[in-house]
Amino acid sequence: MYTVEVKNNKTRKQFLNFPAKLYENDKNWIHPLNQDIEKVFDPKKNKVFKRGGKAIRWILFDGNDQIIGRIAAFVNPKYEGKAAVGGIGFFDCINDQTAANYLFNQAKEWLQSHGMETMDGPINFGERDQWWGVLVEGFHEPLYNMNYNFPYYIDLFENYGFKTYFNQECFSLPITQKLQPKLHDRHDAIAKDKDFKAEHLQLNNLDKYIQDFVTIYNKAWASHGGGKDMSLSQGRLIFKSMKLVIDPKIVWFVYYKNEPVAFWLNLPDLNQYFKHLNGKFGLLHKLKFLWYKTFKKSPRAIGIAFGVVPEWQGKGVDNFMIIEGQKVITTLSYKNYEMQWIGDFNPKMINVAKSLGADLSRKLRTYRYHFDESKPVERHKRLN
Repeated sequence: MYTVEVKNNKTRKQFLNFPAKLYENDKNWIHPLNQDIEKVFDPKKNKVFKRGGKAIRWILFDGNDQIIGRIAAFVNPKYEGKAAVGGIGFFDCINDQTAANYLFNQAKEWLQSHGMETMDGPINFGERDQWWGVLVEGFHEPLYNMNYNFPYYIDLFENYGFKTYFNQECFSLPITQKLQPKLHDRHDAIAKDKDFKAEHLQLNNLDKYIQDFVTIYNKAWASHGGGKDMSLSQGRLIFKSMKLVIDPKIVWFVYYKNEPVAFWLNLPDLNQYFKHLNGKFGLLHKLKFLWYKTFKKSPRAIGIAFGVVPEWQGKGVDNFMIIEGQKVITTLSYKNYEMQWIGDFNPKMINVAKSLGADLSRKLRTYRYHFDESKPVERHKRLN
C-alpha cells in the first residue's frame, strides 16, 4: 500500500471519483457536488485558510495500483478553542482494517508534525453544518452536504482506537404532524398578544430579513462555544449562497413590537435534485437542476437553523412560530420535515424536537483519538 498526496488535476479527480466506485451498488448513496467538496480545499473560498488553517489530502493505492481509500487532515486554529486538536475528514475506504489504519496513521503523522495531540473525525475543515460525523444509524438517502457511509465504517474507526466524542441526532416528522395540545396552548397564549406577529421571508425585502436574522443569531447563538458575533456581511453571504434554492415560505420570523425575536430557517432538501447530476454542476447540469426544482419539487424540507433571543426562550415563542409556519407549509409540496443534527450535548434542543412528536431519523458520530492513548477521551461538554 502507498498514499499519494492530492496536488494536481489528476489526483483531485481520483479523490472525487473514488466514492462513486465504492458505493456504485448502494442505492442510497448520493454523489455530492464536486464543487462543494473542492471549495473546502480552495484557499480562495475557504476562510479557514486565511486564519492560518492548513489542509492536506491523500488517496490510498493497493499493490496493484488500484485506489482503495482516501482521507484529508486539517489544522484549524479556531477549532476547539486553542486546544491542539486536529481533524480528519472525507474518509472513504474499502472494508479492510489494514487499509483504514494506513490512512489514519498517515493523517496522525501529519497532524503530529503540526503540533497536534488529538484528532477528531470525521469533521469538516470549516463549519459543523457540512461533512461532519460517521453515520451510525439511519442508512437511507443523506441530506445535502451530509456524510453517508457503509455501516462497517464504525468498526474501522473504533478498531483503530477512536472513542465517541459526541453523537449527532437528526429527527423527522410528517409536515402534517398534529402537534401536542400543550404546544397549541402556548401558541394561543402568544397569539392573543397583538404585539407578536409571525411572517415568512419576503424576497422583495431580503436585506431587512438578513439584518433580523443576524440580530437574532447574535443574541441567541453567538455565545455558545465561544462563538463570535456574525457580521451583516456574513449574513448576506449566507443568504446569497441560498438564493438559488431558498423557498421564502419556509423561512419564518417572529417579531415583538416590530423587534425580531425568533427565526426558523428551512430549505428544500437539495439532494433530491442533486442526486440526478452525478456530482457535476456545469451549465447543462444547472438547467437540469432548474427543471427538477420547477417540476419535481423536493418532498422534504430541512431545518437548517432555529433561534430565539434569550429573553423570550421558554415562553412559547417557538411554538407560536412553528404552528404559524405549519399553517402555510402544509399547503406546499413538502411531505416530510427533517431537522439537521443536534448534538447529544444539547438536551434542550433534543427535547424541543421530541416535543414536536419527531422521531429519530438518523444518527452520526464524531470520534476523538488522543495520540497519547493513556489519556481518556471525555465527552463533549454538555450545554446548560
